[in-house]
Amino acid sequence: MYVVSEIMQCKPGKVRDMVKKFKSLNDLAPKLGLKPFRILTDVSGEPFWTVVAITEVESLDEFFGTMDKAMANEEARKILAGYHDLVVSGRREIYKAE
Repeated sequence: MYVVSEIMQCKPGKVRDMVKKFKSLNDLAPKLGLKPFRILTDVSGEPFWTVVAITEVESLDEFFGTMDKAMANEEARKILAGYHDLVVSGRREIYKAE
């Protein structure tokens, strides 16, 4: 099993907007046969304004297949439209559960 974290460093005041996008994706996920993200926001630490969306998959092929399926969906593309305006930077961390 793999744990995938999508870590977004948001612009000041944009965390709620990014969380809203991830929650909307979670609402859509069952319709696409996908697992919802676990959504986390920072309470303290450096840097501020961080949003983390975590999902678990059995294989990396499953993860990338899921991403392709979501990006092929018109509603998912509408949800994600403009998210670049909310973030300063982002990264993906993938861990293998032992």
